[in-house]
Amino acid sequence: MPKLKTHKGLKKRIKISAKGKVKRPKAGKGHLMSGKSGRRLGHLRKKTGVSSAFNKIMTRALRGS
Repeated sequence: MPKLKTHKGLKKRIKISAKGKVKRPKAGKGHLMSGKSGRRLGHLRKKTGVSSAFNKIMTRALRGS
């Protein structure tokens, strides 16, 4: 069986916490910022987690690293 390759695009976009949770940035910050409230932009700045099913999939995709 060949070695697993790390999914490079995913590696650049997410971080794995010490307890193994996947943290990702929120969507909706690419453009059109002026139409969004400051409160909304503040919430978009924070990282968020993913569901347990996606957590398993993403850690498997990053296993090569």
